[in-house]
Order: sequence, then C-alpha cells, then structure tokens
Amino acid sequence: MDNINSNSLAVLWIIGAFNGLVTLKNRAKEALSDIDVQTKRRYDLIPNLVETVKGYAAHEAGVLKK
Repeated sequence: MDNINSNSLAVLWIIGAFNGLVTLKNRAKEALSDIDVQTKRRYDLIPNLVETVKGYAAHEAGVLKK
C-alpha cells in the first residue's frame, strides 16, 4: 500500500513538473512574440520620425538664416 502511494505521488509530481515546463515554454514563446511585435511597430514608425526630423531641420535652417 505504501508503494502505491509513493508511485502515485511520483506520477503526480512528474505530471506537475511537465505542466510547469510547458507553461514556461509557452510564456517564453509569448514574450518573444511580444518583442517581435514591438520591433515591427518601431520599424514602422521610423519613416514618421525621419519626416519629423526633416521638417524640424528645415524650420531650424529658416530660423538660422534670418
């Protein structure tokens, strides 16, 4: 009887450990996906930033010429 309880406990521990590892793997994939999304958003914003800097540079050039 004691052997059955030990085996059951071992099986439950293995299942719990496996589920924990799967959860960690899924969290890591989700984190990498979030990083990928943020990187794409930043990449998409670069043209807007370049245009803003060009406009500000033109404004500064006009101010300095006066």
